[in-house]
Amino acid sequence: MEFLFKGFVIGAGATLIFDLWVRFVIVGLGLPGANWTLGGRWFAHMPRGRFRHESIAAAPSLPGETAVGWTMHYLIGIAYGLILLALCGPDWGRAPTLWPALAFGLVTVLAGWLIMAPCMGAGIAASKAPRPMQVRAVQLSNHAVFGVAMWLWALLAAAAWG
Repeated sequence: MEFLFKGFVIGAGATLIFDLWVRFVIVGLGLPGANWTLGGRWFAHMPRGRFRHESIAAAPSLPGETAVGWTMHYLIGIAYGLILLALCGPDWGRAPTLWPALAFGLVTVLAGWLIMAPCMGAGIAASKAPRPMQVRAVQLSNHAVFGVAMWLWALLAAAAWG
């Protein structure tokens, strides 16, 4: 039960901080951010047997795709919280340190670069984006914030659960 509680808190909490950071990047800095409607469109096409798209923006819109995108975003964040705990072990969960969480947060960018972006038509690591280096830099910063947030939420979970 401790594992599930902490993994949920770490993953969901870090995803919330990630989203607040992305909002700042979009509004405050005027840089591109995540579009969970398009992510939801990608996920919503999967049960229909469509996993890869030339352009997810050109793919037919599906009912509920925004809700699907946000739901999958948080479920993946929670899964990452559980994976981090499983990799680091219960001792880390009781006394979290920054570096494992930050490293893990940075590694999670690879899922977007090597799976999501190519399957949604953006190429490996957004290579087909108009400014791929800018997109990569923003995504790396997002995932660095996610890693730091995982550590902070792990500290809170450890304080609450022990």
